[in-house]
Amino acid sequence: MSPLIPTPSVPPPDIVRCAYMELVVTDLAASRDFYVDVLGLHVTCEDADTIYLRTLEEFIHHNLVLRQGPIAAAAVAAFRVRTPADVDAAEAYYQELGCRTERRHGGFVKGIGDAVRVEDPLGFPYEFFYETTHVERLTQRYDLYTAGELVRLDHFNQVTPDVPHGQQYLEHLGFRASEQIQDSAGITYAVWLHRKQTVHDTALTNGDGPRMHHLAFATHEKHNIIQICDKMGALRISDRIERGPGRHGVSNAFYLYILDPDGHRVEIYTQDYYTGDPDNPVITWDVHDNQRRDWWGNPVVPSWYTNASPVLDLDGNPQPVTSPEGISELAVTVGADGFSYTRGGPAPGATTEQRGFKLGGQL
Repeated sequence: MSPLIPTPSVPPPDIVRCAYMELVVTDLAASRDFYVDVLGLHVTCEDADTIYLRTLEEFIHHNLVLRQGPIAAAAVAAFRVRTPADVDAAEAYYQELGCRTERRHGGFVKGIGDAVRVEDPLGFPYEFFYETTHVERLTQRYDLYTAGELVRLDHFNQVTPDVPHGQQYLEHLGFRASEQIQDSAGITYAVWLHRKQTVHDTALTNGDGPRMHHLAFATHEKHNIIQICDKMGALRISDRIERGPGRHGVSNAFYLYILDPDGHRVEIYTQDYYTGDPDNPVITWDVHDNQRRDWWGNPVVPSWYTNASPVLDLDGNPQPVTSPEGISELAVTVGADGFSYTRGGPAPGATTEQRGFKLGGQL
């Protein structure tokens, strides 16, 4: 693991929720077709180079920015803070951490006012803002409501080679863990962290990073997700369905993972649970439990583990990627899923023969 991330002496900003992501795409027209015509996100505004999109229930300017660029990447993951003073707090907090920061009082994108962007200790581009343009909340626009309607931005998921230190840093920033995946030695492979009162606003998963694994939008019901599958099949783009639909063990949510024209991964997500009590218990999963990723025990496609979007530094260049120390990707993906057990099967301490598994499949 990397050296321990220091704890600043100044207080962290009070983060309310994940608010939007800015993605760089290589074909803006193709991305518009996907996010607007297929997924039904609502256009707030657009020009020749950029499209601003929002979900049905959103009242801030946007939840997703698509920007034309030379390479597909995640440019920023943005969080809303509680007060304008918290933007100042974010800047001071990250400066004391020794991170690079950039402040723009007029905002970095349309619809967002005073904001600070940082390259965080894990190498991810974060933005913190309070000021935003309010737009029409479309909750009662049933004339616009579709069968697969996306109603909220739910979370981000980040890939990092150092989950334990990343968890320590984000918890000091004010995030609280809801669920985690560990092995018998107590090594943490993934953790789900929240500010709003759901399972997560972001998650850290072990792997080559920094990279952005996915962003996720919520629907009201699981039948909305099934409709998206049906629509993608009818449009003959079912090859962009990477995984699911299914039921997660972690978060208990019904899910679908799909890929946009550039390979950015989007999760459609519904039916997780409330986490707002101060003593909400943290759920710990065994890394070998194959119900942690899929409650029905379905195997996970290798691309879901290995592929993710590069992230950019504040100059717009891809951040260099490093691999985990002492935890190989093969050990996590093949080992954990190859030597897995279900909750109805043998105990976690059973031998390979007792479990009936070998590396790569059943005996």
